[in-house]
Amino acid sequence: MEVKSAEFVTGIIGTDPILGDPRPQVAFVGRSNVGKSSVINSLVLRKSLVKSSSMPGKTREINFFVINGDRFFVDLPGYGFARMGAKGAEKIRKLILWYIGSGEARPKLVVLIVDAGVTPMPQDKEMADILRAENCPFVILANKIDRLNQTERSHNLRAIEAALGAAVVPYSARTKWGREKLLEVIEGACK
Repeated sequence: MEVKSAEFVTGIIGTDPILGDPRPQVAFVGRSNVGKSSVINSLVLRKSLVKSSSMPGKTREINFFVINGDRFFVDLPGYGFARMGAKGAEKIRKLILWYIGSGEARPKLVVLIVDAGVTPMPQDKEMADILRAENCPFVILANKIDRLNQTERSHNLRAIEAALGAAVVPYSARTKWGREKLLEVIEGACK
């Protein structure tokens, strides 16, 4: 898959006409500050299509980006941000669950992004379990792999696979390592 164009369309916090658009949706989900925005930017070869922040919890809505005019990349808010407070974190969690399980959105693929340098958190396991329960196709993407040496990579990738019960695609948004592999997975899911 070659990315020729990418542009922001809209942000939603509930039912919206864009959900009825027949173009396939590929959603990106993960904990706050795991690099969701950076992963999408690296896929489309743009530095700031998706706004990222050093402050976790910035994304509070579901953002749609049209890619090549024929599919959407959907940036979901990050889950598990403690400083947001229990009420705010629960609101984000419900928004994500609504997107995945309401039936209004029909993602062809969800890219569950985890930090390659950190053991998966209970929220990551919960998200993988929810995706399985909803019969939602997903891939686990271990971002920030460039920060690890070879031994750490092997060890951490095995630990992530064991914890989340699925194969993992190693990735670096910074160096774009794994970009072609992820684009292949996305292309396969969108056919």
